[in-house]
Amino acid sequence: MNKLCLFIAILFLSAQQIKAQYTEVINSNRPGASYSAFAVGKNVIQGEGGLYYERQEHTLLETEANRYGMDYAIRYGFLFEQLEVILDGTFIKENLTDFSTSPSVDYTRSNFTKNTLGFKYLVYDPYKDAEKNKPNLYSWKANHHVQWRDLIPAVAVYAGANFNFGDNPFYPEDPQISPKVMIATQNHFTANWVLVMNFIYDKFTSDDPLFNYIITLTHALPDHRYSIFVEHQGYKSDAYGDGIFRGGAARLFSKNLQVDASLGINIKDTPSRFFGSIGVSYRIDNHSDKPKQIDNLSDEDKEFIKEAKKKRKKNNPFEEIDTNE
Repeated sequence: MNKLCLFIAILFLSAQQIKAQYTEVINSNRPGASYSAFAVGKNVIQGEGGLYYERQEHTLLETEANRYGMDYAIRYGFLFEQLEVILDGTFIKENLTDFSTSPSVDYTRSNFTKNTLGFKYLVYDPYKDAEKNKPNLYSWKANHHVQWRDLIPAVAVYAGANFNFGDNPFYPEDPQISPKVMIATQNHFTANWVLVMNFIYDKFTSDDPLFNYIITLTHALPDHRYSIFVEHQGYKSDAYGDGIFRGGAARLFSKNLQVDASLGINIKDTPSRFFGSIGVSYRIDNHSDKPKQIDNLSDEDKEFIKEAKKKRKKNNPFEEIDTNE
């Protein structure tokens, strides 16, 4: 319980009112497993999904399994630029062979291994000040090297619930509803390198709470339609612990459409895992910026205009004076 209190305290410690960054091109969490700190933008609906295959071998249980699955995420930005609701999940069909008996026995089982609904809010954005973050027109080096301010990440907090449907053969002991909380950070090291980190405390009201972290490093290639990534994810609970490494690439086909592919492997043999995935992300962009009044006049110019209007009004008393100018 002390761990939970500490985690929740960290979640809300730095909350403050800010303006988030809406991006002109799609901002997808795929093909990695981490969540970006930034929301998709107010009134933007985004779908992210993929198909994957996984091969498992368990040396102690003497089993082999082939898994075929589909994962999905639906993200919607609403109320504020910083806020989004996320529904995501994974459905799996598994063909498992048990070699511990003679003859071996085949099993088939299927269900959701994940179904989560949650809200993510960007509480700190070091990139919100456009004046501080605009490019340096006189220094190529300044624009392509890491600045000290780049070490300060954007920070988002997430709170949601896991839903375990029916008789789930993958998680028979899990409760039907369990909580999930997360801190997500994001650094932009120059225009081409992005580091995302997630720290997740999951199912902490159950008998076997799970802590996991994800570290994702993404690099945009010279042709900015293409990007590559590497990722590490670690799990730790009383019943299970493992580490996973992923790598892959994504390509933009338009500002609202991205396709991706990735491969992954773990470090254990109880079970050993090898998997691959292909996916697509698409957004319906209904975002619109509030109109801004551009003020590029000096105080002296404003005073001159006001006095000129007053003089005109003397000659024409029906002329309206705009005192804001």
